[in-house]
Amino acid sequence: MSRRRIRKSRKGFGDQAFRDDDPMSGVANLFDIGLVFIVGLIMMIFSVYHLQDLFNENASFTMVKQNEATQEMEIITKQGKTVKAIKVSKESVKGKGHRLGIAYELQDGSMVYVPE
Repeated sequence: MSRRRIRKSRKGFGDQAFRDDDPMSGVANLFDIGLVFIVGLIMMIFSVYHLQDLFNENASFTMVKQNEATQEMEIITKQGKTVKAIKVSKESVKGKGHRLGIAYELQDGSMVYVPE
């Protein structure tokens, strides 16, 4: 009789802690599904916005970010391994230049962005 008491007090792999009808056993599966969903979402965002160039050392690109609420703009340029972020201010600038789409290049080499 003493052996049966010892075996019942110890938890084994067949006990209720490891049974399939445990309601918390599905939480781990939901967490795994959530991780797969997040990774897929990140990959989709990178492919839609062509952000793969961010990790390519030879690629160069320019991106304009605009906050609609505050009307602030930021120009992000990447050339090789250097990434520059320039905040656009509302100050007026004078100088001679030629139009480059919606940006102007001045004689000293600086760029001015003018929203249409």
